[in-house]
Amino acid sequence: MIVGVPREIKDHEARVGVTPAGVKALTEAGHKVLVETKAGAESGFPDAEYVSAGAEMEAEPSALWANAETVVKVKEPVEKEYAYFREGLVLFTYLHLAPVKALTDKLLQAGVIGIAYETVRDRQNTLPLLTPMSEVAGRMSVQVGASCLERERGGRGVLLGGVPGVAPANVTILGGGIVGTNAAKVALGFGAKVTLLDVNLHRLRELDDIFSGRLYTLASNSYNVGQATREADLVIGGVLIPGATAPRIVTRAMVAQMKKGSVIVDVAIDQGGCVETARPTSHSDPSYVVDGVVHYCVTNMPGAVPHTSTLALTNATFPYLMRLANHGAREALRQDPGLAEGLNVWKGKLTHRGVAESQQRPWTPGAEVIG
Repeated sequence: MIVGVPREIKDHEARVGVTPAGVKALTEAGHKVLVETKAGAESGFPDAEYVSAGAEMEAEPSALWANAETVVKVKEPVEKEYAYFREGLVLFTYLHLAPVKALTDKLLQAGVIGIAYETVRDRQNTLPLLTPMSEVAGRMSVQVGASCLERERGGRGVLLGGVPGVAPANVTILGGGIVGTNAAKVALGFGAKVTLLDVNLHRLRELDDIFSGRLYTLASNSYNVGQATREADLVIGGVLIPGATAPRIVTRAMVAQMKKGSVIVDVAIDQGGCVETARPTSHSDPSYVVDGVVHYCVTNMPGAVPHTSTLALTNATFPYLMRLANHGAREALRQDPGLAEGLNVWKGKLTHRGVAESQQRPWTPGAEVIG
């Protein structure tokens, strides 16, 4: 198989879909790998390492996309890349289609086979390709939130951990999944007072045990969410419904009741955001203010630490890529039901229920199209 690894062109996205180690494994297995010039440079993987590993470097992205049978990326294609789509092309990347109808339209019109990292499942029914970036984003959410709380960045001028004689900041975390758990670890490490809300009482019991009672837990409902956000200096949104648009559990009215200079970091923004006033931002212009509340809603937060993020992501994605290369998309999907859960579009048909319901479109189960 010919595998293509383009350079990411989303704003300040420096991660890369395959490392030199991955290239070496693919070429040793008899596959051809095309890597766009400087694709890994900002992640700490120079062109020379790719060449040494057996890659063929390609300066023109259009040629790479045209010649590759499978294209491996990190982030969803941006509008400039839509022209490269063609029938039968296998695209293996984060897609986050639920809130992006235009990208869904283009993929369907072109007949692309789109396999989304964020909906692939493993035998434990977890999301193995979403987990590493959720870990990074959860930990980063506290770092960027602490920075945004500084007065010069529009915040209340609050130190997250306080000092002796001065109370620490109140951090409210929405969702007890991977993002929320990692955010709680870092926020507690800073010395903040941390409250986490989730609808799953069993998960709240687990977290209470994990953090030995240092973490305050609340059942998630509109009353508790409203009260917790009013008291918060920093709110972190980590709510997820795999493949579907995130529920808006923090309303505009709740935001209006928050402290002036408090901060919201909506990690769920990739899937539309769990805060009504959230809208996607970029690393170039990461935050904005609504009702005196600073909103940080960067859609590719892990892109700010590309070396760590690339290694963490490719550790998880590469075994699936090797299966796709060795067996082809149809057979790899047939052999692995968890990988088949990642199939979002197949040659003009939408194949993921969560995306279909979010966009109110008809859909075809993946099992029907792969046979």
